[in-house]
Parts: sequence; C-alpha cells; structure tokens
Amino acid sequence: MNRLDFNGRAAVVTGGAAGIGLAIAQRLHASGARVSLWDRDAAALASAAAALGQAHTVALDVADAAAVDAAANASAAALGRIDVLVCSAGITGPNVTVEQYPVDAWRQVFDVNVHGLFYCNRALVPLMKRHDYGRIVNIASIAGKEGNPNASAYSASKAAVIGLTKSLGKELARTGIRVNCVTPAAVRTAIFDQMTQAHIDFMLSKIPMGRFGTVDEIAALVCWLASEDAGFSTGAVFDCSGGRATY
Repeated sequence: MNRLDFNGRAAVVTGGAAGIGLAIAQRLHASGARVSLWDRDAAALASAAAALGQAHTVALDVADAAAVDAAANASAAALGRIDVLVCSAGITGPNVTVEQYPVDAWRQVFDVNVHGLFYCNRALVPLMKRHDYGRIVNIASIAGKEGNPNASAYSASKAAVIGLTKSLGKELARTGIRVNCVTPAAVRTAIFDQMTQAHIDFMLSKIPMGRFGTVDEIAALVCWLASEDAGFSTGAVFDCSGGRATY
C-alpha cells in the first residue's frame, strides 16, 4: 500500500463500514489520518472500527438530513476538525426496465445516492471553511456517464452525483477546498448482492480488462484526490474503469 501524508488530517467516510468505503478508511488511517466512519449498519461499524484499531463512528442513514447535520458536528467535535469527506454510501436499486421500475424503489435510490450525498457535502463544507482547507471526493460510477440498461435509477443518480460535484467544485474553486468525483466500473463488493447475475455479467462484458476492479484500486485513487497533492483538480471526474470509459 502506498502511503500519502495525512498526518494531522481528519476524515469522514460515509459507507465506511464495508466495501470501497472501508478500504478508503483503511488507507487513510494507515497514512496517518484520524477517521470517522459513517454507516447505517451499527454492527459492521463496530467491526470496522476494531479492524482499524481506532476510529470514531456514527450510525446513521445519510438520507436523513438532520442526522447528517448532527453527525457532522459530532465528528468535528471528536476529531477536532474535518479536512476530508469521502461519500461512498450508496445502493443500486432493482435491475428492471424503466417501465417496470417501482416508484418507491426509484425514490429510495435517489434518497441515498443523491439526497444523502448532497446532505453530507452541504454539512461538511462549512466545517472545512473554518480552516480554508478541504478535500471532498464523491463516489459516482461509470454508469452515471454511460447509463446501464435495467439500472436507470442507479445510472441517473450517479449522473446527478457528477453534476453536483462539478457545480460544488466551481463554487469553491477560490477557496482551499477541492471537490472531485471518481467513476469506477464494477467492483465486487456486497453491493453485488443487490444485482441480478445477468446484470453482473453485463457489467463485466463491458470492461476491456476482462475483470472487476478491486476496492484497493479505487481507494488508491480516492486517497490521492483526498490529499494535499491534489491541489489543482476540482470539479473533475476521474475514471477507474478498466478501460470501459469512452469519454
């Protein structure tokens, strides 16, 4: 694992109890950061904190704006400041066509993937402004750029993440806060449990490398974007897609 200099830095990672979020938290922690893990799975949070050795945790649903505001204040109080926010919490929704898509499921995907991410970005920016420094990395998806069939809510929600990232990055460009997003192709995590095998096979067929990404590969890119080195990138989209990205 390559280590960056996060000594003295404090980071919040949503969806930090497992998968990509946990891999990011582990790399940040190993590089010297103090970490606050946010996740709705309290048991998984406890296991993740134990694996890290030391981490602040908050059990919450990011789709609850009031809970996000409270978590932001709690993390800032526990860590002393917030320098980094990585928004990794997300869900896929069902793999069905648009005409068959349940309205409630559509709303749930947007509540977590878009509204929840917006609440987190919105809550942490003022805390970063206190020190005129910050790094926000939002996890989008290649689906947000290309659109996956039978995954309309997921694709549309990740396109919204890209748009929000570009907007916020421009708003904060004259400050010390940088805002970027990463668009991975499929990475084998527990989120695959929410997908059909046909959809998993489709995603693999679109990756020229012929394999899924790993959580450590995504974490390596995210942590560079979360570091001081990423000083001249903001409002940008970084692909990590095994060659799938076409623009």
